[in-house]
Amino acid sequence: MYTLRVEGAFEAAHRVVGYPGKCDRLHGHNWVVEAAFRGTELDDLGMMIDFKTAKAALMAVLDEFDHRYVNELPPFDAAVNPTAENLARIIFERLAVRPEVTATAAHLAALTVWETPKSSVTYERD
Repeated sequence: MYTLRVEGAFEAAHRVVGYPGKCDRLHGHNWVVEAAFRGTELDDLGMMIDFKTAKAALMAVLDEFDHRYVNELPPFDAAVNPTAENLARIIFERLAVRPEVTATAAHLAALTVWETPKSSVTYERD
């Protein structure tokens, strides 16, 4: 089994609605995101998924959030609070179905979101 990881970043503001503290107020983060792809098959070049392909797919998803107010973006504009946990799940779901990912032997295994250099959450599909 191979695991390939790529990292990307975006800057965005959010507020955690109903949080009993400062996070209920508008604030921003320099979010860092790591996508971990797994698989056992390699292509004719000996790659599971090209680093360039994986990074481009990740950045295409992250660009939707970059320099934005996350609370105004679907699904966070409804009843979903833009916590690190929910961001990790939403980014995972969007990245996992991108054609450039599904066309490879790799599958998205985990996605980690860092809100700060010392605070992160990882989402993995069961």
